[in-house]
Amino acid sequence: MKRGDLTDAQWARLAPLLPPRAATGRPRRSDRRTLDGIRWILRTGAPWRDLPRRYGRWNTVATRFYRWRAAGAWARVLAALQAEGDAAGDLDWDVHYVDGTVVRAHQHAAGAAGSNAAAEGLGRSRGGFTSKFHVRAEGGGKPVAVVVTPGQRHDSMALEPLMERGAVRRAGRGRPRLRPRRVVGDKGYSYRRVRNYLRRRGIAATIPTRKDQPRARTFDRARYRTRNLVERLINRFKQYRRIATRYEKRAVNYLAMLMLAAIMMWL
Repeated sequence: MKRGDLTDAQWARLAPLLPPRAATGRPRRSDRRTLDGIRWILRTGAPWRDLPRRYGRWNTVATRFYRWRAAGAWARVLAALQAEGDAAGDLDWDVHYVDGTVVRAHQHAAGAAGSNAAAEGLGRSRGGFTSKFHVRAEGGGKPVAVVVTPGQRHDSMALEPLMERGAVRRAGRGRPRLRPRRVVGDKGYSYRRVRNYLRRRGIAATIPTRKDQPRARTFDRARYRTRNLVERLINRFKQYRRIATRYEKRAVNYLAMLMLAAIMMWL
């Protein structure tokens, strides 16, 4: 096992969640070696063609990544791990945190055929050619949902998509759980439509008011200080170089990289 590869314990949890092998046709390469190769790309940010030979042919590994993304495998694996965490009491529904961060897009991220920059989550901001990802963290600091938008898009515009994703299926009958009891965000979420959206769904909000707004009569400062959990989570995402700089032309592929990083955080 090389540095950064899956441990036996991690593989034991992941193996049953991956797409099954086809009953007919040519047997595919080792899923574990292929997944290690995908994670090497995620960790280093290198081009697919620079993948070390110990992980197999680069085009085989890349094709597996794209096929599993198209089949929704990454989303299903993340949802399964979150359900396991919820059953074990490791998913806190009392309070969730939201935040977004700008990511510089490499010049190779431009030019997706048959699409445009806005549709692929790319845009121009003060930082130049950028993208942005938004994350919702549960009370323990693990990722619940991730959304990709153009770099100039305001954080508040991504709150509703964040809150509508990340439903966790629970043991037994009943609907998956989606809504926390409270959401904590910075002043960038202090808009009437945001507060109304949360209020209609019975979610309490700990969001400070901006200078041009009336000061709230009550504000839980102690709770707000714990918002550093989501900021630290974003830093953990950016430890993966394929996320810290966006190379993917398609937003769905960049989102798949984010999901793979989130999967590793739940293992």
